[in-house]
Amino acid sequence: MSDVKKFMYLNRRAPYGTIYAWESLEVVLIGAAFDQEVSLMFIDDGVYQLVKGSDTSESDMKNFTPTYRTLGDYGVRHMYVDKESLEARGLTTDDLIEVEWEDWETEESVDNIVEAVDAGQIAELLAESDVVFSF
Repeated sequence: MSDVKKFMYLNRRAPYGTIYAWESLEVVLIGAAFDQEVSLMFIDDGVYQLVKGSDTSESDMKNFTPTYRTLGDYGVRHMYVDKESLEARGLTTDDLIEVEWEDWETEESVDNIVEAVDAGQIAELLAESDVVFSF
């Protein structure tokens, strides 16, 4: 039996105004540092966490959206965004940041691990996960 678990981090809240998004990102980094299989899912207002050009100048919070771009370097291979949530907010995948992933040993790479998925795919991905954290 493998010690590697599939962790899914479900992000439902806007990136600023509360600490949920920031806390989620910190926990993701910890899970990835311990060589677990880490994936992220962005639903509802959580999709705003990946919007390009986020401006936090009107808030007391630092813009941590660029940190998501580094997740591929930590071994995170999958970031999913709910298509319905994007559409409901007038967004498309073109509005989102891109996150690259590369395996330095095999030289396998993916230009963008952010993938839009529908409700059926979301249900499957959550069911396949060993642990789901909701923020």
